[in-house]
Amino acid sequence: MKYKDMTNPPDLSLSTGTGPLQRRIPLFEDYLPPCNHACPAGENIQSWLDLAQAERYEDAWNRLLEDNPMPAVHGRVCYHPCETSCNRVNVDGAVSIHAVERFLGDLAFEKGWTPRIIGEKSNKRVLIVGAGPSGLSAAYHLARLGHEVEIRDAGPIAGGMMHFGIPSYRLPRDILAAEVKRIEDMGVKITLNQKVENLKADKEAGNFDAVFVAVGAHIGRSVEIPLSSESDAQDAVTFLRSVGLETIPKLGKRVAVYGGGNTAMDAARTAKRLGAETMVIYRRDRKSMPAHDFEAAEAMEEGVEFHWLQTIVGIEDKSVKIEAMKLDEKGRPQPTGEIEILEADTVILALGQNIDSELLVTFPEIEVQSDGVVAVNEQMMTAAEGVFAGGDMVPSARTVTIATGHGKKAARNIDAYLRGTQYKQPVKGHVVEHEELNLWYNTDADQSEQPAMPAEERNKTFEEVLGGLTQEEATYEASRCYSCGNCFECDGCYGACPEGAIIKLGKGKFYEVDESLCTGCTACTLQCPTAAIHMIEMIGHAVKGAA
Repeated sequence: MKYKDMTNPPDLSLSTGTGPLQRRIPLFEDYLPPCNHACPAGENIQSWLDLAQAERYEDAWNRLLEDNPMPAVHGRVCYHPCETSCNRVNVDGAVSIHAVERFLGDLAFEKGWTPRIIGEKSNKRVLIVGAGPSGLSAAYHLARLGHEVEIRDAGPIAGGMMHFGIPSYRLPRDILAAEVKRIEDMGVKITLNQKVENLKADKEAGNFDAVFVAVGAHIGRSVEIPLSSESDAQDAVTFLRSVGLETIPKLGKRVAVYGGGNTAMDAARTAKRLGAETMVIYRRDRKSMPAHDFEAAEAMEEGVEFHWLQTIVGIEDKSVKIEAMKLDEKGRPQPTGEIEILEADTVILALGQNIDSELLVTFPEIEVQSDGVVAVNEQMMTAAEGVFAGGDMVPSARTVTIATGHGKKAARNIDAYLRGTQYKQPVKGHVVEHEELNLWYNTDADQSEQPAMPAEERNKTFEEVLGGLTQEEATYEASRCYSCGNCFECDGCYGACPEGAIIKLGKGKFYEVDESLCTGCTACTLQCPTAAIHMIEMIGHAVKGAA
């Protein structure tokens, strides 16, 4: 047993210790690593990093797949909030979690690994609408749980916005296709070129016991900008989709991309690769951009021009009329009246996306908002019995990893619904902060750097920009993990205890405390590098609280 059972606290009157805190004893208890807490897909990052650093790569990959079915994809396109939260940021740079995830995902293809199926056949059928990240994730987890799953998608290729919204220089198409094939090989049926227009009729005709709606945000938002009939303006989603279908649009010599989100960056970098002189026009400054800063930085490296604090007020035949803006005291852009004309053969509008939710009209009890999203309860079920929704369909930030997390959560709730039970989300424990760690050992271990194609080369090709880590680099990178909040048997507590109260139970069994010897001196907690030991106060036979 890893941790001391505190349901029957010891009688401290038996203690012979003489320390100043003899009414307190140490408790070994798991805390929550900040990387795990920050992961939108709910991955047990620390666990699979531990397996990877031990070179148990297939075990690490399978541990990863318990939460995320597409590690090779996510290792490339996730914006890795886990790394932003990593306590190592405060020392010498976050653990490059996404790079290790990518390594494991790519190694699985090389080795031909297959996921472990855990559920027995349930004879229940689930229809999933949308073959994007949320739909694929839900299908994978439902298949693992033993259900029969069919995905229907209006597009000609599975992947949703991963295929039609993310350019191939970030996500190679063979990688995405291989991840999708693995899910199909688990028995998931994917029917393409089939738009679901009457969800109730399709549910009943197919004898489906539940439905998960995961339609992506494929409709570009319009904006009230005067434009001439000769002007060439199109939304970014349509533009990226046409490139994804290899029906390359004619752009002309100069392209203006209007917007400051990640889709705007993808559109601008894609237009640049198609040979156009490309500029981004955004009405706020760089620090206010919703796009991740590294996206803007890479676009600039590739030669994309940026016009900050500018807004388009008119689109003519071969030009755009822009007005200079200034930020008020609340950071909101205000017009200045200063007008400038810029040459542009094509204008790409990247102002957000809406959902096509027409398929839900046969369920009048489901309230659809103006942008197409719907409300769901804690179980991700809509107001219609047995109809669940996630991904872009529900109010949330729209990223691949968030959508993937929705798919997993929906699958677990759908599984419970089909079995007549209720899924209970595990309660999250205390999240360990950097100040709680006692980093007494050498921490000089800089982050591994992924190889990258030179900027002067990458803006002429759709080949992948970033390369992967070698096995040696990935193992090293995984070893940089501090194991925040969780014991890794470093023996710091054992060596620090002056009374010999810490007892080693053997490799993998961790430690226990002999309370009759413990004086409450706290030497063990001061030596614990991961904050996995906490002093608790005892009054009689009851735990008063953790310190």
